[in-house]
Amino acid sequence: MKLFVKIFLWFLVAVTLVFFVTFFITRYFQVQPAVSRWQQSVKSRMTFYQQTAEQIEDSGGGEKGVAEFLGRIKEHGSIREVILVDQDGKVIFGHLTPEDSEILEATRAASGAVVIDRDGEPTLGGAPMRLSDGRRAALLVRWEQANIPPLFFGSWIGLLRLAALLLSAFIVCALLAAYLTTPIRKLRRATKRLAAGELSTRVMPQLPRRRDELADLARDFDEMAERIESLITSQERLTRDVSHELRSPLARMNVALEIAKQRSGPELQPLLTRIEGESERLNEMISRILTLSKLESGAFDEFRGESLDLTELVRDVAEDADFEAKAKGKAVDLVWSDKCTIFGNENLLRSAIENVVRNAVKYTDEGTRVRVSVIADNGNAKIQIGDRGGGVPETELKNLFIPFYRLGEARDRKTGGTGLGLAIARRAIVAHKGEISARNVSGGLEVEIVLNCSNNGEAAGH
Repeated sequence: MKLFVKIFLWFLVAVTLVFFVTFFITRYFQVQPAVSRWQQSVKSRMTFYQQTAEQIEDSGGGEKGVAEFLGRIKEHGSIREVILVDQDGKVIFGHLTPEDSEILEATRAASGAVVIDRDGEPTLGGAPMRLSDGRRAALLVRWEQANIPPLFFGSWIGLLRLAALLLSAFIVCALLAAYLTTPIRKLRRATKRLAAGELSTRVMPQLPRRRDELADLARDFDEMAERIESLITSQERLTRDVSHELRSPLARMNVALEIAKQRSGPELQPLLTRIEGESERLNEMISRILTLSKLESGAFDEFRGESLDLTELVRDVAEDADFEAKAKGKAVDLVWSDKCTIFGNENLLRSAIENVVRNAVKYTDEGTRVRVSVIADNGNAKIQIGDRGGGVPETELKNLFIPFYRLGEARDRKTGGTGLGLAIARRAIVAHKGEISARNVSGGLEVEIVLNCSNNGEAAGH
């Protein structure tokens, strides 16, 4: 789950929890006390009505005066019905219904005012009363349901209030989560660019106003990136400078070697030939180091792109490699070739494919064939080059494209390789926005190059 979603959900849960706590606190510390105050008010008013009615009757008003008083009470807007019932069940005033039986029994059994108040039902009040002739009676009043405004539920205004609260919480939580995770996303993108070779990548300029721990992390990242850029730049400069400086004495050594071969006797010729071979190998290594240095530094200005027939390019490389392989008892076959055109640099791609093919020829067993294929697949061109050299350990596959990396067991050093061919190929393919990988197949190693193919044609396998 994304960090943004986690932070957003946690904030939303926190806000929701606060909402429900507020709701219950409001209900128990505001609504319940309001209900209690309403019930107490009903009791007080019932006592007042009962005492007033008794005084009216005692002062000579009789039942007629009491009826006039109860009629005035009934005119109160919150009162539905007023009933006066004597001890024999005779209704003196009002209309008695079966729903009033409970409050009537409670009033007869009580010594003071009583109240029955249930949610969703009218409030019933009762008070025992003494008539002037000594009879006992019960004064009953039926009120409208207590109108305590709900906080959220029970009215459209409350629901609107609830919707506004939830929407506000949603927006605030989303903004806060975005505020906390935006620097992390920027840092992640910067990390990817740095890993892809963009050593000038920095994060702090994108967070100019932040002064928190995330800003400190971005500042530390910039310091690390600056240090890495400095180290790699220094290493590349040193590699180029050393390689250039080695070429001059190497050239002079070759001149001296030619003079020595002309003036020396037959007994020294084998040694001089060996020195000449090592000199050529050293010169090739320097040339490869300079090429790799240019590729690693991203200096592609001299490699101008153009539309290329990839199939024809691979066929030329395979034919040249086959010619050289036959002298060693090996062969190179182009076993499948789909028509494909790409945009790229011919020299750079030819060098990359040649390095992979020559590496396969170098390590394939004598009497075997290197299989080369060009396959058009969903807008991509896949170049597959497989040898029959026994493969390499699975744990070593990811190291094959590291400069100067050499395998000690699966592929020995008898070939005299420099460990730069596949590294140069990888950089050249990456420069063309492609991918290169290696995997073990039956009896050997297969290297696959994937490039964007602008035109797909009919298969021309053979």
